[in-house]
Amino acid sequence: MRGRAVLVHTGWDQHWRTDQYLEGHPYLTGALAQWLLDAGALLVGIDSHNIDCTDGGERPVHSVLLRYDIPMVEHLCGLAAVPEHGARFFAMPVKVKGFGTFPVRAFAMLDR
Repeated sequence: MRGRAVLVHTGWDQHWRTDQYLEGHPYLTGALAQWLLDAGALLVGIDSHNIDCTDGGERPVHSVLLRYDIPMVEHLCGLAAVPEHGARFFAMPVKVKGFGTFPVRAFAMLDR
């Protein structure tokens, strides 16, 4: 994982643009976030509404990763088409200042 983007494919993107997408979504745990940090991940993405559980006010994944400037990308779609190895992930942000969250154009390019 060291020096790589880690994209978590849960299949939740099948609910994109439905009411179900926002309820009961899969998420990571604080322990997994710490493991990803220790493993050297440079970015963590997920194909669901939020990388953290939204049932309470705690945000352990955000807290762990952002403390070490590791960006997160949520709401990814189409991860089933991205191979486990042999692709490069890009998340191109718009040019803004002072925002905590903002949209990106996310895509993967297959290595040849």
